[in-house]
Amino acid sequence: MADPDEESRTAASTDGSDAVQNSTPALTKTAQKKLLKQERLAARKAEKKAAEKRRKAEHKEQRRREWDEKLEALSPEEKAKLIESKNEARRERIKREKEEHRMKIERLKKAAEVGQKVVLDLDFGHLMTASEIQSLSQQIMYCYAANSRSANPTHLWLTGCTGEMEARLQNVPGFNNWIIEKENRPYIEALKDHKENLIYLTADAEDVIEELDLKSIYIIGGLVDRNRYKRITMDKANEQGIKAAKLPIGKYLKMSSSQVLTVNQVFEIMLNFIESRDWKSAFFKAIPQRKRDDAEAEILGEENNGTADAADVVALTEEDKKEDLEGDVVEEGCARKKQCIRETEDVEDIETTGNNVSATDNGNKELL
Repeated sequence: MADPDEESRTAASTDGSDAVQNSTPALTKTAQKKLLKQERLAARKAEKKAAEKRRKAEHKEQRRREWDEKLEALSPEEKAKLIESKNEARRERIKREKEEHRMKIERLKKAAEVGQKVVLDLDFGHLMTASEIQSLSQQIMYCYAANSRSANPTHLWLTGCTGEMEARLQNVPGFNNWIIEKENRPYIEALKDHKENLIYLTADAEDVIEELDLKSIYIIGGLVDRNRYKRITMDKANEQGIKAAKLPIGKYLKMSSSQVLTVNQVFEIMLNFIESRDWKSAFFKAIPQRKRDDAEAEILGEENNGTADAADVVALTEEDKKEDLEGDVVEEGCARKKQCIRETEDVEDIETTGNNVSATDNGNKELL
């Protein structure tokens, strides 16, 4: 005969379990589809990464075999001569890269003294998800890489860099060696003595910038929010009592979608204008073809097909997000990221000792 107390305990336990299950909200069909799609994309991305790794390993092995076969076919004298020739070419390449690196360091240091000041406002970390912070950190990498390559770099600032945003950037190879101003304080505190020169770039502003002024300090809002926060940068500028303005995109280009661009696009537009003093040329070089009107896109043809998708001041649109998920923009971004990473000597060694650092084929990978 069953124990009544045991049956009541079992029933209570079952009821409690049901209550817990009922308290957990079930995913909607749309959310379930979105989750499945993300899982498929993550699996596809991992598969592509593994395939690329295998391809590189196979290519490296093939080159090694071809080199060994070439050496076996030569006499000892010819073999020694060929090896010396290859070593000499490697030494010349390393010497050239060191010189390029030295010149780049000089340009960035000079920009810190006389260059156009541009601030990336990173004080929005609390409003972003982890994936959005990751996206922004990549955009900042692109900004610094573009600035490093430029013949006329800007004096670049990162302000309000705290919390997860700072942690993400600390994981970027070579970040501590970047020749850049890094401030944990918000720009309104760090640059309080220059408040009258601060200009927040926002698409919601009425004033349009026609020319860049060296005395002005231009602020780009570091926020990836999928367009959730309307007028947030404009409101921030008004609350702080600083000027706000927008780039003259509408005057020179017809956008096929949103006029909201990513942080590194705005920064690259400014870099391009500093070099060319031509807004239209600056826009065409930095804005992806898919964001431009078809008629205007034909002017460049395939010239900018490799341009990475990257914002005026606030965020990526839902359209951008969808394309990112589909993989097109992600692959472009990866290509840009690979261009940003190259073999280099440690900047700190150069600055503190003045000695050149020996480089090898397996040298340190850092973002220049």
